[in-house]
Amino acid sequence: MTARRSSGLGRVFLERYDNLKARLTRRLGSADLAGDVMQDTWLRLQDTGSTASVRQSDAYLYTIAINIARDRLRAEARRLTTDEVEALIEVPDDAPDQMQIAEDRSEWRLLETIMLELPPRRRDILLAARLDDMPRAEIAKRFGISVRLVQRELLEAQDYCAARLNRSTLFTSRPVETSPIREVAAARFARDRKD
Repeated sequence: MTARRSSGLGRVFLERYDNLKARLTRRLGSADLAGDVMQDTWLRLQDTGSTASVRQSDAYLYTIAINIARDRLRAEARRLTTDEVEALIEVPDDAPDQMQIAEDRSEWRLLETIMLELPPRRRDILLAARLDDMPRAEIAKRFGISVRLVQRELLEAQDYCAARLNRSTLFTSRPVETSPIREVAAARFARDRKD
C-alpha cells in the first residue's frame, strides 16, 4: 500500500501494518479475513481524510479494524450459503400439474353426475352441509326436519357417492379450500336446485 498522505493515522497505520494484521489474524482466526479488514480499514482512513492525531493510535486503529470485521461477519451471516440456496431451489412445488387438474375436473364431473342421481332433498342437504358449510341445526330448520334426520340423510348421501366413486370415504370433516372447479360445481348445483 502506498500512502497518499504520510501524516496522521494513515502514516501510523502503514508503520504498524504487520503488527496490526497479526493481532487481527489471532483475533479473527483467519489471515484472509484479517487482510480484507486491513484493506477496508485503509480505505476508511483514506475516505475520511483523517490527518488528526490520536493519543492511542494503535488502539484506535485496532478498534476501527474490529468494527469493520464485525460488520463484515454480520453481512456474511445474512447471506445464504450455497447449500441453503440449493435447498430452496429443491423445494417441491405443491401446485397441481396439468394432469392432476384434468383428473380433478373429470372427478368433479363424475361426482356432479352421481349427485344428480340423489333424491332432491338428500342432494340439497349434502350441498348445504358440504359446499355451504351450514350447521346441521340450520339445515334441519331450513327443511323442517330433525337434526337426526339431517345426519342420516347426509350419511346416506355420502355413502352413496363414495360407493359410486369406489371409495371408502368421500368427504372429510375439514373444510376444503375454494377452487375454480369447486365454484363451478357449486354454481351448477345451485342452478339445478332452482329448477
